[in-house]
Amino acid sequence: MGRKVIVIVGPTCSGKTGVGISLAEKLRTEIISADSRQIYKLLSIGTAKPTQTELTKVKHHLVDFLNPDEDYNVSRFETDSLKIIEKLFSQNKIPIVVGGSGLYIKALTEGIFDTVDADSEYREELHNKREKYGNEYLHEELKRVDPQSASKMLPQNWKRVMRALEVFHLTGEPIWKFQETHKRETDLEFKLFGLNWEREKLYRNIENRIDKMIEAGLVDEVKNILALGYSKKINALNTVGYKEIISFLENEITLERAVELIKRNTRRYAKRQMTWFRKTKDIEWLYCDESTSSEQLSSLILKKM
Repeated sequence: MGRKVIVIVGPTCSGKTGVGISLAEKLRTEIISADSRQIYKLLSIGTAKPTQTELTKVKHHLVDFLNPDEDYNVSRFETDSLKIIEKLFSQNKIPIVVGGSGLYIKALTEGIFDTVDADSEYREELHNKREKYGNEYLHEELKRVDPQSASKMLPQNWKRVMRALEVFHLTGEPIWKFQETHKRETDLEFKLFGLNWEREKLYRNIENRIDKMIEAGLVDEVKNILALGYSKKINALNTVGYKEIISFLENEITLERAVELIKRNTRRYAKRQMTWFRKTKDIEWLYCDESTSSEQLSSLILKKM
């Protein structure tokens, strides 16, 4: 199969984990996770991390390896993933990447530029503005100087907004110009497969998963993380599922309302994921429903290789 890398993408609750494990077992290989939250220890239930049984079946990389307050970014993901891919090729294994973090997938398959220096003083200034005025304020500033980049970023993705402002501040050029000129030389061939559900069926999956998360002890998981001394403000906890439970624990909302918000916000997140992936070139979409098994989908992927 040459230097092919299989990439399985899709929205949350689409069944990526099961398909990836089924395929990895068939190919006797390992999985690289492209999930920006499953990287953290202690965040298990709320991130739908593979179970211990699943992790025993198939080795997963970039899962459960950072403390919740440690920083990680898309540039590190690109570097780390490429190293793992090369190691797997050296063992005559076909790498499988599984995840729903669109920016991580883009960085791995297309490369991400990281050539403009940082300006710590200006970044501190931006942090102060964000704390005082909020995410929308920074996003409006970016709209003013770089509307093209701003149109591709949500205000809550404030780190990306800050970086775009920083690049403009340092160079006088919009960040997209540097992204367009950055080309990574590679002989890897990425084969992308997307799991596509009808919206209403996907939303039912989401509702069922959230109910199971609550039953599995999501509230206690959040209590435990906070009891260990981690601040509620760390980036890892600024995540659907965790921030709503924190509001419940601080008596701002009821548990029933927290669950409603988790379901709503997860639906919105899934919609954003699909919008992103539909704009991604070269994805071959596999249509799924309740009758489609991980085994069937992994077999279909093998046939299409």
